[in-house]
Amino acid sequence: MTCTLFVHCSPHRGQAHGYRLAQEILRHISRHDAQAAVLERDLTCPALPPLDAGYAAALTGNAPAHDARFTLSEHLIGELERSDRTLIALPMHNFAVPAAFKLWIDYVVRIHRSFAPTAQGKAGLLADRPTTVLVSSGGFHRGTHAQPDFLSPYVQQVLATIGIRDVTFHYLQGLTCDAATTATTLDAVRDQLRSAGLLDQPA
Repeated sequence: MTCTLFVHCSPHRGQAHGYRLAQEILRHISRHDAQAAVLERDLTCPALPPLDAGYAAALTGNAPAHDARFTLSEHLIGELERSDRTLIALPMHNFAVPAAFKLWIDYVVRIHRSFAPTAQGKAGLLADRPTTVLVSSGGFHRGTHAQPDFLSPYVQQVLATIGIRDVTFHYLQGLTCDAATTATTLDAVRDQLRSAGLLDQPA
């Protein structure tokens, strides 16, 4: 049995283009693997609580993993450990990741738990797995007159820090333009996903 961890954080929730496209991917996986499971992590409802002084003290004090202050962090890391595929629907906010996703990162990227410090730098402790990131934006961050994109290199680096290096990005751009532009973008991304084996070929 395979398990996909689906992480999403758009304030539009189920109406977001990235979320709906991710659902198409999950349905494709289910059609081809009747035993496939999905762990869904909605980072908007309920929102993760901010890191507090207790968590910071546990982290800097090298508290053991079973310390109660790490309960939420352990749960979120456990979701990664129970899955063998990751699907992330990620809107771009101000050229970078949304605050909700950054908070998830701060809980799952944890020293001595999801990465270890070494003389060569941080070494990931989690298993690598195919990871698909659907990046949605109202503007354009690929092609002519592209806006800055600090999201992609950051997400790639931070996932590699915990051991996840098999990461592929797909870009849903110009979503606040006219309906024709949005439809063209979605069709192009669907073609990419079909080539990657994540959607069926059209009948």
